[in-house]
Amino acid sequence: MIPLRDDIPSRSVPVVTIGLIVLNALVYLYELSLGVGGPDVGGPNAAEAFVLEFGARPCRLTGACAGLDDFPSPLATVFTSMFMHSLNPMHVVGNMLYLWIFGDNIEDALGHGRFLVFYLLAGVGAAMAQTLSAPRSTVPMMGASGAVSGVLGAYVSILTLVGFAFFWRFVHIPAMVMIGFWVVMQLLFGYLTVSASTRGAESGGVAWFAHIGGFLAGVVLLFLLRPRRSIHP
Repeated sequence: MIPLRDDIPSRSVPVVTIGLIVLNALVYLYELSLGVGGPDVGGPNAAEAFVLEFGARPCRLTGACAGLDDFPSPLATVFTSMFMHSLNPMHVVGNMLYLWIFGDNIEDALGHGRFLVFYLLAGVGAAMAQTLSAPRSTVPMMGASGAVSGVLGAYVSILTLVGFAFFWRFVHIPAMVMIGFWVVMQLLFGYLTVSASTRGAESGGVAWFAHIGGFLAGVVLLFLLRPRRSIHP
């Protein structure tokens, strides 16, 4: 399900949302420059090294595989990983589409500064949730999905009693239906991931628990930061 737009216009210019989208796009373009042209001019080896260095690996965050000379520090990778994506363009495009549609209204409600704090802390909550689910994993996490999931969590909280809908193709779908479907999918795939891990399987893929953790962090953070105003269609 791909949302195209919402029905609630922002009452202020979403400068933080736009800035986050631009920053994610620039990092993605840099990753592309590392992943093309072969080993002599960067190539796959350089792209892989970039991911391993700046992606957030759970084992580094728990100390299971961290070294004293690690650069950047494990805590720093929690933030750098939020702006990295796989080379598949749908990864970054999908995240930025959701951020653009939902983020501007949350920024409008919280204010620019508090929205930036909210976004980053939601990303931290997502990384912590994924780390708790697999504390010894060496697979690096990357992507804005966790922080964007926090935005969705805030959206559900702030619009529970407000009529809202968006368009997907030519179908008018209530936001609560769309986001509810999204939550169920995260829980389902998270369960399947746990089932696979109990059989000793560990591989790359989607960090489902980061999505769940980011969503829950967004719900909690919204109440802690307290919106300065409501949003209405």
